[in-house]
Amino acid sequence: MLSCRELSETATDYLEGALTLRQRVGVTMHLLMCKHCRAYVDQLAKTVSLLKSGQAEQDMAEPDPGVIDAFRKARGKP
Repeated sequence: MLSCRELSETATDYLEGALTLRQRVGVTMHLLMCKHCRAYVDQLAKTVSLLKSGQAEQDMAEPDPGVIDAFRKARGKP
């Protein structure tokens, strides 16, 4: 099982479809069990989508504080 840290390091590759089948299964299993990482990956996907659409500056909202806290916790920072 992947740790939250490992997931955060592979999240972009996951969203871009650049992982092997084994890696993708590992990420998927982690996301099924970790609501914080699900929120992180969801926020990351929305950010990437906004950046690709060119509307990031117009539509960018503050991220959910829970996502930021979960990311910091996963990285071992207060």
